[in-house]
Amino acid sequence: MSELEVLENIATKAVHRLRNETLSSGQPFMINVKGLPKNQCYLEFPDDSIQLVTFFKEKSDFIPVKNLSSRDRQRLRKRLGL
Repeated sequence: MSELEVLENIATKAVHRLRNETLSSGQPFMINVKGLPKNQCYLEFPDDSIQLVTFFKEKSDFIPVKNLSSRDRQRLRKRLGL
């Protein structure tokens, strides 16, 4: 395993641990995905729901765009290895 692969593995484990800790504490976890517009991301909530949201800088807030269906949540998590 190359040094880069080792570092990627360490980083991935750290993000997974942070996700678990964040959701366990009752807070939403931000998921950034390549391919979304730069002001959009997903917010995963402790109740298992995921929303596509847009960040509005003027309001310093996230505005929901779409609640993902159960099937879409499963596909996203599988694609991201969550």
